[in-house]
Amino acid sequence: MPAQLPAPVGHPGEAGDALARRLSDEFADFPPDAVLRCVADVQARMSHLGLEPTPPRVERMAREHLTGMLKSEPPSGRSPGGVDG
Repeated sequence: MPAQLPAPVGHPGEAGDALARRLSDEFADFPPDAVLRCVADVQARMSHLGLEPTPPRVERMAREHLTGMLKSEPPSGRSPGGVDG
């Protein structure tokens, strides 16, 4: 079976758009376009590694990545309006 190309970065497709909206609601500290890029990047990495980027897998990995970014930022570096782009 030939490898499928991932959707272009920033355009993960309908399922990815819905997933990005859901994660944007959950991670309101991040701009929606940053969450969309995260979802697209996770899809691309999974495809590159030969893993099927199913919506549940992509959601789990994107959520872990976004959570890690939130936890890795020192409290003194957080801006009152959220995470800077």
